[in-house]
Order: sequence, then C-alpha cells, then structure tokens
Amino acid sequence: MGLEQDLDGLGVTFDHTAVAAPRIRDLLPIYQDLLGGRHLGGGGDSRAAGYRTVQLTYTGGGKVELMEPLAGSDFFDSFFALTRGRGGVHHLNFHVTDMDAAVARLTGKGYRLHGLNTGDPRWREVFLHPKEAHGVLIQLAQSDGDHGGTRVTLDDVLAGQGFDGNGIPSP
Repeated sequence: MGLEQDLDGLGVTFDHTAVAAPRIRDLLPIYQDLLGGRHLGGGGDSRAAGYRTVQLTYTGGGKVELMEPLAGSDFFDSFFALTRGRGGVHHLNFHVTDMDAAVARLTGKGYRLHGLNTGDPRWREVFLHPKEAHGVLIQLAQSDGDHGGTRVTLDDVLAGQGFDGNGIPSP
C-alpha cells in the first residue's frame, strides 16, 4: 500500500517545495526574477533551528520556499555537506487535516518519522525520514492558516525583520 492510501481521508495536499542555499539572495535571481515568483511571506526561525525563509508564489498557485541558515547555525551543515556547499531541494511540504491521525497511521505502518513538533497549534509538523522516501525529506504539516500578524515585505525579511526575525540581515 502506498503513502497516499495510508493517509487517505486526511486531506493531503501538496503545498510547496523548499530550496536551501547559504544565501537566499543567491536564489532570488532564479526563483523571483527569472521564474516570476512573487513574495508571499517569510521570516527567521530564530527560536530553534536557526534559519530564515522566504516564500514565493507563482501563477497557478505553486509555491517555493527559499531557506538560508542564520549566522552561527548548524541546521544545514549535513545538508550542505551532501550538496558540496551549494544547497538544492531541501524538502517537499504536504498539508494534512489531522496531524495526530497522520502520525498514528504512519508509525503504525512502520514509517520512520522525526522532528515531531506540535507545540504551536497554528503550525504542527513532522518529517518522513529520507530513507523512507527515496532520499527526499517530506514534511507533513497541519496549519490553521494564521501565521501571526502583519505581512512583511521581502526587504523586511532579508533585513531580519520578518516573522520571528532576529534583526540580523541576510548575508
């Protein structure tokens, strides 16, 4: 039985592809300028992981999330080691309507999960280990759609002033 049947009835929808690099600014000429991405949101996750994100949206509704490490963070160290420092596709994000049911079904089927985070009711997530998905990190998330407050500009995010920003500008 495939993953789609294992999560049947949980409203699994593809949300975005995440691309990581040492600097978001190096990704913008491709994903924003060349491909026409429009800034949707972003910020810095200075709480724990130590990375900054920018989400771009495209005609038709597709989204790409651009990611970079914050200064002093080792969050992407193993990923950058695998990609020889250049980065690339980091993960695929799928939304589910019931995180608890998704986790129970997947662990019941023997899938290896990691990074379960259910502390913020606005954003609950878990990751399907890349060894379970042919080398691809899959993020499952349950979102209430409210990601806190005022929408900031791309310049604000790059200046470290986005959602949960740390005030340190992007390199």
